[in-house]
Amino acid sequence: MNAMILFAQAAQEAAKPAAAQGGGMGMLVPMLLIFAIFYFMMIRPQQRKEKERRKMIEELRAGARVVFAGGFIGTIREAKEKTFVIEIAPGVSVEVARSSVAGVAEDPTQAAPATK
Repeated sequence: MNAMILFAQAAQEAAKPAAAQGGGMGMLVPMLLIFAIFYFMMIRPQQRKEKERRKMIEELRAGARVVFAGGFIGTIREAKEKTFVIEIAPGVSVEVARSSVAGVAEDPTQAAPATK
């Protein structure tokens, strides 16, 4: 029994110098692994989604119904370089920045009727 305790203590003493030598490098691998996971789980999908959004905004033309970040839904009457002129009601037009487009609105004439 005493021999086992002595062997365990000797093993602990032998491991101490090895741990002291590689202490800084031992933390580098887990940190890189965490960064890689963070990149592929959060950063990369967000970049892909933003790229799709930019493409959608570039493809918008006059006549398209769009939803804006402020909640307005309207029809594009004129597409300028950095803005859209939107008709939000008959005879009411506003000019908004292209970056405020949240998405393309569903056409109400093609929407399925609501069921109760």
